[in-house]
Amino acid sequence: MRTTGTTRAQAVWPQLRVADWTETRETLHMWTQIVGKVRLAHAPLLNHWWQVALYVSPRGLTTSAVPYGTGVFDIEFDFVDQALRLRASDGGDRRIALESMPVADFHSQVLRALRDLGVPTAIQDHPNEVEPAVPFPVDYEHQTYDPLAARLFWRQLLQANRVLGEFRGRFAGKASPVHFFWGAMDLACTRFSGRRAPRHPGGSPNCGDWVMWEGYSHELSSCGFWPGGGEEGAFYSYAYPEPDGFAESPVAPSEAFYSGENGQFLLPYEAVRTADDPDRALTRFLDSTYVAAAERARWDRASLETDPERWADR
Repeated sequence: MRTTGTTRAQAVWPQLRVADWTETRETLHMWTQIVGKVRLAHAPLLNHWWQVALYVSPRGLTTSAVPYGTGVFDIEFDFVDQALRLRASDGGDRRIALESMPVADFHSQVLRALRDLGVPTAIQDHPNEVEPAVPFPVDYEHQTYDPLAARLFWRQLLQANRVLGEFRGRFAGKASPVHFFWGAMDLACTRFSGRRAPRHPGGSPNCGDWVMWEGYSHELSSCGFWPGGGEEGAFYSYAYPEPDGFAESPVAPSEAFYSGENGQFLLPYEAVRTADDPDRALTRFLDSTYVAAAERARWDRASLETDPERWADR
């Protein structure tokens, strides 16, 4: 039986209706693409494009350390003080206020701040995985920024990142970090079977098919969170290639369902937020959808899975 009122566990999972921050979300999406492309311009290629992603930080989203010359720099969206912070290992520091402004202005300010830091950077000047792909230097349409909405979104990511990190810890095989992909604006964590996958068909808007060939070069089970698919966003889980019977597999909790339109299982964020135990509800979804993929595709689960408490008594 559901208890009345809001539990302490529920209180840390913030409420943010997708429809209430559409304009801010679209602006922030373009801003994260610009910062992500800066990392892409300097970081060495990693498998599946892992070098381009951002990471949840104690204050927002960060590139982490990016190499440049014999030093490093980083860029962080600070949703606590509402500033974009750019820092270099030689002591250089620049700050851009996060406030309503056109994407074109944000783009020029970021590149100027990098030049001032001694990190001149040229990036691809248009976004990926969106339609239409308005070039950043002429995008004056996306300019709304609500700092409260951005902070609430970051707090959603904080909780999702925490539970996804625990889920990742139970896998001994190849697995991605928990990271934020700015193309689709989602937080993701991916497990791999170790086997090659058939070439991905591509088809993502304004994104070369070869990008998907690299991203999906090996058989995988991926999960994450994105601000869509539900009234307050949704957790997702899919397999590539999708094994026979995957869509019909039993998963938990009861609010989870397979979306034929999206080709993945979805669990509305609000179903997690309002659960008696949000962490457990999300973990059940992650575990059951992974098992559906691994069992249907006959992964070597005995070799790939591990006990995260294996050294707890030492």
